[in-house]
Amino acid sequence: MVVVMAPGATPADVEAVVYLVQSAGGQAFVSRGLSRTIVGLVGDVADFEALNLGSLPGVLQVIRVSVPFKLVSREHHPDRSVIRVGGVPIGPGTLTVIAGPCAVESYEQTLEAARLARSAGAALLRGGAFKPRTSPYSYQGLGEEGLRILAAVRAETGLPVVTEVIDPGSVGMVASYADMLQIGARNMQNFALLQAVGSAGKPVLLKRGFSATIEEWLSAAEYIAQRGNLDIVLCERGIRTFETATRNTLDISAVPVAQRLSHLPVIVDPSHSGGRRDLVVPLTRAAIGVGADGLMIDVHPEPKMALCDGDQALPESDIREIADIVVSMPPLLGRSLTLPAEAAGQVPAGV
Repeated sequence: MVVVMAPGATPADVEAVVYLVQSAGGQAFVSRGLSRTIVGLVGDVADFEALNLGSLPGVLQVIRVSVPFKLVSREHHPDRSVIRVGGVPIGPGTLTVIAGPCAVESYEQTLEAARLARSAGAALLRGGAFKPRTSPYSYQGLGEEGLRILAAVRAETGLPVVTEVIDPGSVGMVASYADMLQIGARNMQNFALLQAVGSAGKPVLLKRGFSATIEEWLSAAEYIAQRGNLDIVLCERGIRTFETATRNTLDISAVPVAQRLSHLPVIVDPSHSGGRRDLVVPLTRAAIGVGADGLMIDVHPEPKMALCDGDQALPESDIREIADIVVSMPPLLGRSLTLPAEAAGQVPAGV
């Protein structure tokens, strides 16, 4: 941290800052310029923040230099990471598509959705067996039966499974079926859940919370990393703003910002961002154009019959357009579409 003293600060004001920092076990280095004095602090940032240095006489500003998310930051890990899920890479140089139904409703529906996902260029299958919903009367998912369906569809299609886990007690069960554990927006700051998935030994997809800052999002990833799991993929899925024309507001600038701050891959969910089928294709173009490492897209064989988020699920006609985009756009940006593990000559998990 750096403490910037006001132009009129006295030597006694400076000494008070130095004394307080040293009493907290830190070191203080004073640099005196022509117009003002700066005090550089070395030590535990959390201890310094507890000192409330900004309230001391003569202090103009306190600036934190080091980031609070050390394990996921690029400070000590300058090269961006590639995360593998069932043999499928997510990271720089590629574009990886995750697609499937928002909710698992039946084996037949999930299998058909998985086939549509593959035709859209997807290398990973998403599907919700557990659905945390705003209303308690909305469809909550099939639970473990849904997990069994996802595992059966994986065996049929070769697509590794990405599915949401909603509480610490079910992490072990979900991990026994899934190739990647998803933390949804509502649970981004469920710290007990973050720690549990960090200990599960499976890659984690961490969605940004409705109103979370980028720093809060990366700090949530730090909870997972602290348990020894750095196989984390960040997902920008839109944030809540005053705008009501869309379900959420896609923060497209979050992609390059998060990539600059963190070595973790960053993908975009264009389906939940706009919440409308007609917005998914243009938001997909935007995500690829801004440099996202992947996409997460809702597809459904009969969107009008979907039990969850049918308004944003893509039918077969739109999927053909998505397939063209994910093949043609990435090479313009130095990327290539990630092929399904089976097509790449790899053995998918669970088969």
